[in-house]
Amino acid sequence: MKRLWLVFSQAVTVTLALWFVVATLQPGWLGRAALRTPAGITLYEAPGQASTGQEAAPGSFSPAARKASPAVVSITTSKAVRDPRNSDPWFRFFFGEQGPRSQTGLGSGVIVSPDGYILTNNHVVEGADEIEVALADSRHASAQVIGTDPETDLAILKISLDALPVIVLGDSSHLAVGDRVLAIGNPFGMGQTVTSGIVSALERSELGINTFENFIQTDAAINPGNSGGALVDVNGNLMGINTAIYSRDGGSLGIGFAIPVSTARYVLESIVREGRVTRGWIGVEPSTLSPELAQVFGVRASEGVIITGVLHNGPAAQGGMLPGDVVLQVQGKPVRTVRQLLSAVAALTPATSADFKVQRGDKQLQLALVPSVRPSQPRRR
Repeated sequence: MKRLWLVFSQAVTVTLALWFVVATLQPGWLGRAALRTPAGITLYEAPGQASTGQEAAPGSFSPAARKASPAVVSITTSKAVRDPRNSDPWFRFFFGEQGPRSQTGLGSGVIVSPDGYILTNNHVVEGADEIEVALADSRHASAQVIGTDPETDLAILKISLDALPVIVLGDSSHLAVGDRVLAIGNPFGMGQTVTSGIVSALERSELGINTFENFIQTDAAINPGNSGGALVDVNGNLMGINTAIYSRDGGSLGIGFAIPVSTARYVLESIVREGRVTRGWIGVEPSTLSPELAQVFGVRASEGVIITGVLHNGPAAQGGMLPGDVVLQVQGKPVRTVRQLLSAVAALTPATSADFKVQRGDKQLQLALVPSVRPSQPRRR
């Protein structure tokens, strides 16, 4: 027994000695690589990490970030602001006329075409005299505003540079609550930043942010400066344009909103093709149907959108629509909320007849309305 213990102890000693020699002279054999830092410190890294920098750990979102980040740009704007105190004669008497001062703004954008088209938020570039775009590869360029759509808070810019990185457009209709997403932008002007989270909700509306609202809600951290940046899926495909946050102090509270890429694509194509976004309009004031309104107007309907006002001689009035009518369908598709009605009417082709199914009293009627072009609306604040 004593001899067996002696043999065992000698074997352990020899093994430890061999391990120490290998760990010192050939650490790579043990599944780790030695790295000598400029400060003379020896560190150990997993094999391949230091040499390629491309290997992603299981569950890592780095492939998606590497794919999408080059196409996300930083936007700096400047505009001349007149000093409001110049309207005060006493101020001008003592201090003289003060010249305009420059006001700067920060935001983000996404390159969506090798032709140089960039999607961003309208509020990022609204009123700007100069717009400077900085790419992730450190190139800079002045941007031209091709067009804006205040009702969705989107704007299209264009830059003239060669070999532009372009993001891949995804299909936001395939998103589901709980899907992982990344927000990429330039928060607080500190440089490109990637945050992760999930899709918290879909089709958020009636938030009072835009006229047409169909937001993707996410808990990925979005802060000032992220506006106009990219919301991408785990494959690095664009799902939305980050546009707003719910916050009490200006910082992220885990409730952010992005415009779906489907909406952004429609706005992009409309502005590039026609110079503006053309939407249908019928000239009505819609309201949410409630038992009180149904009783006031004497209508027997439990769902739909009630019309509380009709513009005199507008498209709806010319087509026979009256206050108190409840819109049930537009072009055969049911509408149950004010947002759905606004979106359905906006999607109609101006000067082309459209079918509206309405409830008037205890009767259902089919009306043919010819929508006009929706008048330009100021941005909602």
